[in-house]
Amino acid sequence: MAAITASMVAELRAKTDAPMMECKRALTEADGNIDKAEEILRVKLGNKAGKAAARITAEGVITASISGATGAMLETNCETDFVTKNDSFLAMARAAAELVAKNDPADLAALSALPYSQDGFGPTLEDVRKGLIGKIGENMSFRRFERFAGSDKLASYLHGTRIGVVVRYEGDDVAAKDVAMHVAAMKPVALAASDVPRELIEKERSIAQAKADEDRKAAEAAGKPVQPPEIVAKRVEGGVQKYLKEVSLFNQAFVKNDKQTVEQMLKGANTTVKGFTLYVVGEGLEKRADDFAAEVAAQVAAAKAGG
Repeated sequence: MAAITASMVAELRAKTDAPMMECKRALTEADGNIDKAEEILRVKLGNKAGKAAARITAEGVITASISGATGAMLETNCETDFVTKNDSFLAMARAAAELVAKNDPADLAALSALPYSQDGFGPTLEDVRKGLIGKIGENMSFRRFERFAGSDKLASYLHGTRIGVVVRYEGDDVAAKDVAMHVAAMKPVALAASDVPRELIEKERSIAQAKADEDRKAAEAAGKPVQPPEIVAKRVEGGVQKYLKEVSLFNQAFVKNDKQTVEQMLKGANTTVKGFTLYVVGEGLEKRADDFAAEVAAQVAAAKAGG
């Protein structure tokens, strides 16, 4: 049995907003596995346990550069919130997004090798990054980017510096901008229900089934009637369908008018959204089990080792 520490309880509480003792019980049941404990809390407490799941402790900014049908979005990280407000750091992050859009680098290494000078540092973006690390006294790194080019129009929206959205579309510019703002607020995972990744659907089905099992056990313990299997199956599937509507862009209630869906709003504006990219600082990467703050710390060590 893994030892459940106060820091583990605090981490789970920060992610879920669940009561401290519930967090401790879930961690004990999950043998210290944070992700499993979060699922256990969702089963017991419902959606309350997922409200703060997007909180990330590492810092950074999202920048975007759009020019016609060509654009880019970039995540640049640092160690503290203080540096995210530093003019030199912000200038480098914005310039890096422009470099991605204009030069179409193959990867982060190619981006770092592009010509760029700032604050007396250069002649490459990597030289500027290293120079600012020495000047500011804190590590910073480029984490990921996406470039957009083609016949589709582009709309972007930055919510502060921590959330960025780029939407590919045909049609009305205002409607597309509204969709970008909607995505930043509601964070859908796919355009349509049919596009939601299978693993997310199965995870939601598993959680709904576990919740139904918990309800059955509670009813049995209280001597109350237990719902027949076919009713339980319908409840589980109903929960999955509700989830699909909540996380697919077209099915979500439009933030500016919750009487209509995003799909209905777009139809009324004669606009077609082809796709969207959502960046939230620290999120969106495949391997979320790793502690992001530890990842940044590892980048610090690598930067120091590399000079």
